[in-house]
Amino acid sequence: MRLFGRKAAPPGGRPALVRSMLGTITPGDWPRGYEAQVRDAYLGNAVGQRAVRMVAEGCASTPFYATPDGHAAEALVRAVSGGQGLIETVASQLLLHGNAFVQILCGPDGMPIELYALRPERVTIEPDARGWPAAFVYKAGETVARLPAQDGLGRPSLVHLKTMHPLDDHYGLGCLGAAAGAVAIHNAATKWNKALLDNAARPSGALVYDPGEPGAALSPEQFDRLRAEMEASFAGSANAGRPMLLEGGLKWQAMSLSPADMDFVGLKAAAAREIALAFGVPPMLLGLPGDNNYANYSEANRALWRLTVLPLTEKILGGIAQGLRAWWPDLALTPDPDGVPALAADRERLWAQLTQADFLTDGEKRAMLGFAEGKP
Repeated sequence: MRLFGRKAAPPGGRPALVRSMLGTITPGDWPRGYEAQVRDAYLGNAVGQRAVRMVAEGCASTPFYATPDGHAAEALVRAVSGGQGLIETVASQLLLHGNAFVQILCGPDGMPIELYALRPERVTIEPDARGWPAAFVYKAGETVARLPAQDGLGRPSLVHLKTMHPLDDHYGLGCLGAAAGAVAIHNAATKWNKALLDNAARPSGALVYDPGEPGAALSPEQFDRLRAEMEASFAGSANAGRPMLLEGGLKWQAMSLSPADMDFVGLKAAAAREIALAFGVPPMLLGLPGDNNYANYSEANRALWRLTVLPLTEKILGGIAQGLRAWWPDLALTPDPDGVPALAADRERLWAQLTQADFLTDGEKRAMLGFAEGKP
């Protein structure tokens, strides 16, 4: 496999950042760029990463079969190229970026020998005069490669898979934008809780100077020494519960959590559920408390497969099969829900219903079960 180059440096400068008590954030907003959103939602957020991996790994584990003339194409889809599992990678890219670009590499005889998913943020669509994609420009560092949409024989060099974007004709829309606000809230709540833990899991309280003389105050040297002693001896989780010795008119005034602070735990849980919702994962499967939309875990698991994993897998396999029909005209790649353990109960119920349907012939029953479509 040929690589176009190393990772490209991000174009332009990053947006100005400010420091706040909740960490480093953009002023009054959350990151809008793809790289920054990936770092926040996938690399730095446990809920977002687990949701994406759960869906992507589910798509990769979904059994599928090809038409009798498409066993070579099926082998290409199942193959691991450069350490990359094709379906898992494409599913992750569609969830995060909304676009997936699968390059078709052909051998000397013109037949496909490898399928490789390119990094979507590195690919730019080059339209023709009528607005249809004419080429795909792949840029990695200083290296730029132009891949024509079709070769001289009308065969595609790259398969573009995308999700629906109502405001763009060429690019799809990922889930990161919809989840960015919830991710920012969840990450800010995590930093807040970490700050509370570093300060004995409660607000610091206040040291009140009461010398008994009106208008008296600590000198700058006394204030700096007191602050240094507080940070060294009493701040942090290692010093939690340590008794404090006060002198010179100092008095400790304890401060309790305000109702707004107490709501932070609920705010973080609500943000986590919203992140799971954006990626199509039932919150119960991520271990999030307080969600009662599903009667039990198995029902939530079936909902994940029926509503998220199988539709996405069918979309991926259908797009790849359409791109490879230039070599195999009758190719079809079809997911097989019968092989999914989470859906075994649904299949068992269907078989029981058809067994009791005496008015149907054996051929009609086989057709309803999917055995009349060349399924192995």
